[in-house]
Amino acid sequence: MSANTPERAVEASNISKIYGSGNTEVKAMVNVSFTISKGEVVGLLGPSGSGKSTLLTAIGLINPPTSGQIRIGKDLVTDGPSAMADVRKFRRKHIGYVFQKANLIPFLTALENVQIALEINDVHHKEARKRAIALFEYLGIEERKDNLPHQLSGGQQQRVAVARSLANKPGLILADEPTAALDSFRGRQVMELFQKVAHEQGAGVLVVTHDHRSLDVFDRTFEMEDGTLKLKI
Repeated sequence: MSANTPERAVEASNISKIYGSGNTEVKAMVNVSFTISKGEVVGLLGPSGSGKSTLLTAIGLINPPTSGQIRIGKDLVTDGPSAMADVRKFRRKHIGYVFQKANLIPFLTALENVQIALEINDVHHKEARKRAIALFEYLGIEERKDNLPHQLSGGQQQRVAVARSLANKPGLILADEPTAALDSFRGRQVMELFQKVAHEQGAGVLVVTHDHRSLDVFDRTFEMEDGTLKLKI
């Protein structure tokens, strides 16, 4: 890779996912190839059942493809360690997730929800707290750090979820319909947050969305249709 070539966050090469066999065979994803660079935010559109979630769970190492190769950073993960403990450890270090619901632990404060993501990666408690506070300040929610999740608005909860996804400084962040439960104003704020994270933090960000109101935040946009991937111009 030359000095002028952006560093790869993720690269998929001809990945497919097939469920069942014979008369019950379903091709959920067919020969999908793409690269997302670090510092780039990419949107993934498409109707329900088009394969978006299949793609996201494949590159997120949750539901591996039937065939093809995936590289995350410099690692060829489809040929990597198969032990579940190794996969989980790799995910925690290299991939951040944001889902439709923030999925915060209800009995922990907002700050503790981010700290725990660091501490399970063997970061010392004091350093984890320092890193979590810095993320809250960066994302503009430092005044909410001691609130429990039920004391936060939906947009604030998603900001905490974004902070948690950034905790271990991953090279790749995957977001699955992160604005679906938010109104248009808060949804726009969250989308702009992903743009900020990609461009300023240097992560590669892939966002699955049905929200066409904020497509201008993306550097590129893909569309899934019948398990295949197309670049939208």
